[in-house]
Amino acid sequence: MTTPNFCRRTRREFLWEAGAGFTGLALSGLLGNDFFAQQAVAADGVTPFRNPLAPKKPHFTPKAKSVIFLYMYGGPSQIDTFDYKPSMKGRDNQTVQVKTFGRGGHKNKGRIVEPRWAFKQYGQCGKWVSDLFPHLSGCVDDIAFLHSMTADSPIHGSAMLQMNSGKILSGSPAMGSWINYGLGSVNENLPGFVVMLDPSGGPISGAKNWSAGYMPATYEGTIVRASGTPILDLKRPEGVTAAAQRDLLDTLRDFNDDHKAARGDHQALASRIASYELAYKMQAHAPDAVDLTQEDAKTQELYGLNEKKTEGFGRQCLLARRLVERGVRFVQIYSGGNHNDANWDAHGDLKKNHDMHAGATDRPIAALLQDLKRRGMLDSTLVIWGGEFGRQPTAEYPTGTGRDHNAYGFTMWLAGGGIKGGVSVGATDELGSAAVEKPFHVKNLHATVLHQLGLDPERLTYFYSGLDQKLVGVEGAEPIREIMS
Repeated sequence: MTTPNFCRRTRREFLWEAGAGFTGLALSGLLGNDFFAQQAVAADGVTPFRNPLAPKKPHFTPKAKSVIFLYMYGGPSQIDTFDYKPSMKGRDNQTVQVKTFGRGGHKNKGRIVEPRWAFKQYGQCGKWVSDLFPHLSGCVDDIAFLHSMTADSPIHGSAMLQMNSGKILSGSPAMGSWINYGLGSVNENLPGFVVMLDPSGGPISGAKNWSAGYMPATYEGTIVRASGTPILDLKRPEGVTAAAQRDLLDTLRDFNDDHKAARGDHQALASRIASYELAYKMQAHAPDAVDLTQEDAKTQELYGLNEKKTEGFGRQCLLARRLVERGVRFVQIYSGGNHNDANWDAHGDLKKNHDMHAGATDRPIAALLQDLKRRGMLDSTLVIWGGEFGRQPTAEYPTGTGRDHNAYGFTMWLAGGGIKGGVSVGATDELGSAAVEKPFHVKNLHATVLHQLGLDPERLTYFYSGLDQKLVGVEGAEPIREIMS
């Protein structure tokens, strides 16, 4: 009995057909949307192909057009930044009964670590802010503070995934992916979802934090660098000029007039070719978007580009403004990377850690808010500040000032994009260990962001695994209406 030849192809034929197929894929991308729309249909075999990043109408009139998420990786301490606790003054090293849960597990008592910075009142709203933020404190009348945020996990990896995707497990689309999916992009020459990492490295969960999950790869985040090569693998091949690429494109279009390609009916193929098309367009447009030398000296100084301490994060904040100015929907900037004191994870010396990270970000963040406001862009740009959780009021170890993780009650803030300024909502207990007044979950934050962008959190769905999946979960979540103007 002979063994049937299921493949019916020689190895030489397989290699030839595979090679020709991949070059044809790239060729289709170069031909552009007009060509592809004539040749391809969606997965149902009937619906004409549509660029997945084409602009889409929101569910209702939006207050914001774009989002800049300033992510303080590691978990900044709420009681040392914006959650003023005067009752802790003079109680350093006292042992108190307090329930905490962090990487050290569940505890019922601990040694108080008194806040290491003085607080003062700022703005017409009289907001108490610590000395960690001498520049940002001048912007409090434009900021809404949420002092009662809660999350499901006190562990970095799962907590970061929840803050970014709504789930503590990997595999779900990031918030930027949901927004790209729901609204599309108004600039087809740049990514709709941009991520900028700290120079020290990426966060503990890596690319899962900006993944498109079960959605097409078109919606995932694109890593952009504020210095050096902005986007890796985008540079034109050696010896190939822009003029040569344009000539080639014209030749291919002429060729297409005489030779119609076969139809394709695979959604994944459509998504991949759209990605090639975007990469081709970015070769011409990305260099201009990331060229900070186009900014005048006063603007560069405002962001702290003339000081070593603030230059790195300042470049990222300035680039974020230039990107949303050009229609990018969602920009996320990470302050802190790698592990331990390379980010806000202050388990050892609290003062050394927070002095370093606040010192690097305070001036650039204040500059971003001021720059957006003076350009008339703050009303349409939603700015978010916060980490995956906060920190406990008590020490983690028998000695030292380090604080463990705190997902029971922490602070985040929002500004612009239809958010009320100069307000504070929610509260933690007198030690800042847990939310006791108007507790808000991460999902409430996500619902608020979607709402400000004109998207109904309950109607923005993607069918997967037998369910209409949502960023806010199948059970849903209400926006935080107390901070909406």
